[in-house]
Amino acid sequence: MVDDSEVIRRLIKVNLELEGFEVVTAADGAECLEVVRRVAPDVVTLDVMMPRLDGLRTAARLRAAWQTAHLPIAIVSACTPADLERGESVGVDGYLAKPFDPADLVELVHRLRAMDRPAAAGSGRRFAYDFGSSAGPASRTPRDFALSEHAQELVPPDEARP
Repeated sequence: MVDDSEVIRRLIKVNLELEGFEVVTAADGAECLEVVRRVAPDVVTLDVMMPRLDGLRTAARLRAAWQTAHLPIAIVSACTPADLERGESVGVDGYLAKPFDPADLVELVHRLRAMDRPAAAGSGRRFAYDFGSSAGPASRTPRDFALSEHAQELVPPDEARP
């Protein structure tokens, strides 16, 4: 779990530990890369705006290394549409907007852990946290989606929101 805000790191850590997850934190992308090599986590969540190495460049480096290319990655941040597009282009698997409901965070991590990343890479994009409908999210770009107020998920603008 990577975020430059100590308060956010503590909030996420407490909520995930209450659900039985072991959580390791880092304050920026550079520290994340070091921690990932040492710990070999099941999932990585990244803030976008961080010093030294931002979340999207960190995700790109994780995807580029064969040792971590399979690792499920989610952005947990207040992002712009351009950030979402860049996240999708580097292979981010999910997105949760800040501020978020802790239950949505827990659901995101469960979905990421359940992903079969290598299989997903060969069969088109599959997002852990619903970047679109089952009618072809791979053909859409993040700018085709609007943020849902309820579940913090991205849905096409022509679909009903929960």
